[in-house]
Amino acid sequence: MRPLLLALGLLAVFSTLSPAQGPPPALVRLGPVTSREVAENQAVEGVVYYERISRLSTEQPGLVREMAVREGDRVAAGGAIARLDTGLLDRDIAETGIRIDQAVTRIEQAQKDFDRIAELYAGKGISEKAHDDARFTLINRRQEQRILEEQLARLHLLRQRCDIRAPFAGVVLEKHVDVGDWVAQGRQIVTLAALDRIFVRVPVAETLLERIPLGARLPVTITASGTESFGTVEAVAPLADPQTRNVFLKLKISPDAPLAENQSATVHVPVSAPRQATILPRAALVRFQGADFVYTVEEGKAAIHPVRVVAWLGAEAAVTADGIEPGMDVVVEGNERLRPDQPVQVAGEGGR
Repeated sequence: MRPLLLALGLLAVFSTLSPAQGPPPALVRLGPVTSREVAENQAVEGVVYYERISRLSTEQPGLVREMAVREGDRVAAGGAIARLDTGLLDRDIAETGIRIDQAVTRIEQAQKDFDRIAELYAGKGISEKAHDDARFTLINRRQEQRILEEQLARLHLLRQRCDIRAPFAGVVLEKHVDVGDWVAQGRQIVTLAALDRIFVRVPVAETLLERIPLGARLPVTITASGTESFGTVEAVAPLADPQTRNVFLKLKISPDAPLAENQSATVHVPVSAPRQATILPRAALVRFQGADFVYTVEEGKAAIHPVRVVAWLGAEAAVTADGIEPGMDVVVEGNERLRPDQPVQVAGEGGR
């Protein structure tokens, strides 16, 4: 009744204008009205959350030399997060390299000594003990080289771990240190959330679960930005609210728009069995004082019709309305400035 009264009020206001005062013909475009089976839905507020969150830490102490990200930044898998100072490690690496060179020289000397003693031993010119001592010396020199090479590899690994990188593609939720900070082993550097695991947690009455199968795609609107998309029902939480007996749907959503943990989102949840409904382009809807209307063109003039939206369907809406039937056309462009009974010109007709 309220939308009808509003429509009558609009007609009364604009009917008092004289032809000279009336607005000029408006150029509009039309869209078709169709019909199909849809379930009536209801807007329910949910909460955005990241399912996979990693609190990246450092494996060794050091001074933060570089921070490559800020809060809110998106990072590819393997992308740079932070870098610790490696001055001392670089010196240890250089020193170990020199020690390896020395070990190689000692091996060459031990090999020559062993070759000479082996020749003498073959001619029985030297004792077996002297021969064994030379052989063991050569073996020890080679083992010393392997130990140093392992130490060098370990130092390179520690240096590599001074470059903290993203283990997966994600967004930085929090940054806990900055350039110049000294961090101990295990100190948290950033909190990183995976971009491929973003969900909306939305409460629904337990009686509605039979109407919402796993895999169902439900319209989702991010409250802050107005971004609209669809979420896929991936799971139902195994724990219901003890007070309301509501259960919680888990809808996976796209990471196209920047999202914040605990941000609100509106989900349109089906509350009835599918039934035949009037479908029209969402662009046709005009909101006035909390009610929805659409315009049709009748005898070259704009005619206003109150409607009630029963389901949001992305770029379309399912409505109940008197005087709106499948096969008709409604105004989808130019309707935001229309007035009831205003002369209109449909784009593509009359030479315009």
